[in-house]
Amino acid sequence: MRSYAIAHLSGARRSMRDFTVGNIITRRALLAAAAATLPLAIPLATAQSARPADGFDPAKVKALTFDIQGTTVDYYQPLLRMGEAVNRQKGLSLDWGKISSEWRDRYHDVIDAILAGKRPWMPTEQVYRQGLDVLLEQHGIADKFSEAERADMAAVWGRMVPWPDSVEGVGRLKRRYTVATLSNAGMATVLAIVKNGGIPFDTVLTGELAHSFKPSPSVYQLGVDYLGFRPDQIMMVACHKYDLKAAKAFGFWTAFLPRPLEYGPGVQISTSPEEFIDVMAADLVDLAARMGT
Repeated sequence: MRSYAIAHLSGARRSMRDFTVGNIITRRALLAAAAATLPLAIPLATAQSARPADGFDPAKVKALTFDIQGTTVDYYQPLLRMGEAVNRQKGLSLDWGKISSEWRDRYHDVIDAILAGKRPWMPTEQVYRQGLDVLLEQHGIADKFSEAERADMAAVWGRMVPWPDSVEGVGRLKRRYTVATLSNAGMATVLAIVKNGGIPFDTVLTGELAHSFKPSPSVYQLGVDYLGFRPDQIMMVACHKYDLKAAKAFGFWTAFLPRPLEYGPGVQISTSPEEFIDVMAADLVDLAARMGT
C-alpha cells in the first residue's frame, strides 16, 4: 500500500504540471459572474424541472464522489456558534458572519496561489490556521488569544454538521453505488466530519492524497485511482459550479445541489443550468431518487 501511494503521488504531481494557470477557475470569480439567484428555500419543482442532460443514464454510473464543505455538511452555523462563544468569553462583539466570509476568502486566495505555483503546498488545516492568525491581527484582537485558543478556533472546520438530507441521501445512494468523499479539506478533518456526522461513505478521499486542490485534475484522478472506475463511470456531486465544471472536463458525470444556506441567509447563489451539469437535484435525498435508489 505504501509503495502504491508513493507511485500515485508521483503521478499526481506529473498531472499537476500539466494543469496550467489559465485553467484555474476560482470560486470567487464564479460567484461574481453568477447571474441567477434563488430564495432561501429551493422549491422542489425547481429541481424537478431540471431534466438530466442528453445521454445521461444512471446505469452508466458506478461511483459518486462528494464535495464535503458546503455540499454535504453545513459549516456556517458551527462557525457562528463558535464565534458567539468567543464573543461571550472575550467580551467582544464581532460579526462572525462577516468574519467567516473573510476567512473563506483568505483560504481561497491561498489555494489559488498554490495551484498557480506561487506558494508551496500545505495542508488545508494549516491554510485555515494561517488565515485565522491574519484575521485576528487585522481586527486588532490578536493579543486576546493564546496558541491553544487559536488552535481550537481553527478546529471548527472539522466540526461541521451534515445537512438534514445528507445521511439519508448518501445511505440510499450507497445501496447501488460506491460513495466516497472528494474534498479539498484534509484527511483528518474529513474523517472527523464523516465519523462524527454518521455519514455512511464507503471511503474518504481528499486532495491531500495528491498534495493539490480542486479544480486540479490530479484530485479528480484520485477517484479513478482509488475507486477503480473509469472517469465516465464516476459522478461528482457538489454545490459549487467551479468544481463540477472541472470534473466534467476531466470526464466525470456531474450532479449539482444548490445549497441556498451555505453562506448564511440572504446570500445569493447561482442556480442557472449549465452545459457541464448533467443532473440538478434539490438535495441528496432527491438525487438518490433521480439515481434510482
